[in-house]
Amino acid sequence: MVRFPRSSLKLTFAFAISSSTPAFAQENPPTAAEPAPAAAEPAPAAAEPAPVATEPAPVVTSEPAPIATAEPAPAPAAAKPKPPPYSLPWQLRPVVAGSVVRSDTAWAFFKDAAGKESGASVASMLLFSYKVTDAIAPMIRLGVASMRPPRNYGVNMQDVDSATNFLNPVLGVTYAMKPAKPLRLAFFLGVTLPIGSGGGDDAKLNNIQANSPFGIRTRSAMDNAMFSPNDFTILPGVDFAYVSHGFTVQVEATLLQLMRVKGDGGPAPKNPDSSKTNLTMGLHVGYFFIPQLSVGAELRHQRFVSTPAAVKADEAAATPIGLRDQTTWAIGPRAHFKLGESIWFRPGVAFSMPIDDPMSKFEYKVVQLDLPVAF
Repeated sequence: MVRFPRSSLKLTFAFAISSSTPAFAQENPPTAAEPAPAAAEPAPAAAEPAPVATEPAPVVTSEPAPIATAEPAPAPAAAKPKPPPYSLPWQLRPVVAGSVVRSDTAWAFFKDAAGKESGASVASMLLFSYKVTDAIAPMIRLGVASMRPPRNYGVNMQDVDSATNFLNPVLGVTYAMKPAKPLRLAFFLGVTLPIGSGGGDDAKLNNIQANSPFGIRTRSAMDNAMFSPNDFTILPGVDFAYVSHGFTVQVEATLLQLMRVKGDGGPAPKNPDSSKTNLTMGLHVGYFFIPQLSVGAELRHQRFVSTPAAVKADEAAATPIGLRDQTTWAIGPRAHFKLGESIWFRPGVAFSMPIDDPMSKFEYKVVQLDLPVAF
């Protein structure tokens, strides 16, 4: 058996430790008594670096997520703006084409020429109108009138009993348009059918006078054609209105061309005129305090453009009563109630008085109840 000296074993063990665990050797350096180990052989040269790739890294080509192709839900349609409120006139025509059922009744209270005995009369109209298009509306208007006159009513008037008459119906059509946003324009053309009571050669005197003067003056002389049962009448007319911010200002003009078709041989007063031309005009101003309440005022004027026999005799009289023309005014409130999706009830009441003769002479006072239903 070969024995190695201890010093050789120590040197060999130290060399092995220093070669295998350099970190540990640094923390535990050799003692001065022991010689430092020989320098380790230089490490072999580092291997050549790997060749650098010359091709660029591939670019990610994944496509973005597809965009949803579903169209967005359409925005809700804007609510249709409401038309401005329109103040319905009292005795002028509406300046719009509409579907309407309208009951319109006027009560007149007056006195005799001496201002002593009182009398009364009533005239009631019923109108049907149907809107065929937004611009065109045909209509028919019917009426009745009755009177209870005082004795000695006036010049050339005889004492008569009470009477009730059916009036000439009116057939017509309205053509309405809007020239600009706040403006409205309407044309009217109508005719009367001469079938009312109090006409012809066998008419009774009380029926004649229930039409004229009592019936005509009950309606402020604005519906003369309906009280002329011996005449066929053509009624062209025009209305123009400004409607905005709760205000309505409307003007109207109507020409009445009356042509006699019967009644030449009836009792006095007879119908001596083969034709008569009458003109009616009016101004209406209305305002809405709230959507449910408005007030309307009117100024109305009627004038004979021609000179019928009665007007000629009155103007030649020593004390004429002014049959040529008549001016009246009216004012009153009107309510507005919505009864359904497109149904409106617009009841109103107006008070009217004359400005000049002949109605002023007999102290006329008129109350009008208007009950229109629009749908």
